Amino acid sequence: MLADFLYKAIFVSETVTPPAKDIIYLPQLQIYVSHFGRLKDDYALAAEKEGRVVGVVWVRIINDFAHVDDTTPSLAVSVLPPYRGKGIGRALLTGMLELLKQKKYKQVSLSVQKQNPAVRLYKRLGFLPFRDNQEECVLVRPLD
Repeated sequence: MLADFLYKAIFVSETVTPPAKDIIYLPQLQIYVSHFGRLKDDYALAAEKEGRVVGVVWVRIINDFAHVDDTTPSLAVSVLPPYRGKGIGRALLTGMLELLKQKKYKQVSLSVQKQNPAVRLYKRLGFLPFRDNQEECVLVRPLD
């Protein structure tokens, strides 16, 4: 299920053709989902509506673009398109931030394309700029 949500988490502007679904099998994307739940720093929360999972947030410590250090989990969040803009992503993120705080993590990071409207939500939730390139930025949210 995480692989499906990973694909839906890939931001594609309205002017670009979405990539083929098999993109999720690239090594740089498989690190988000491969053997999820087997590592001590793997955590996930799901949102359900009428018996169907409509959104997921998950973290793990990996060496991805959002990598800050070996103690900071990288966060991924995905909400099915018909359920976006309804507060589900905010609720998932808030829940994950609280869980990570309870688990005594100091911070969490994520990478996001600068054009993605979710950037505004992340900043409202206290994520701060860490580094960027032309297309993406890494945001970090302190947890203490």
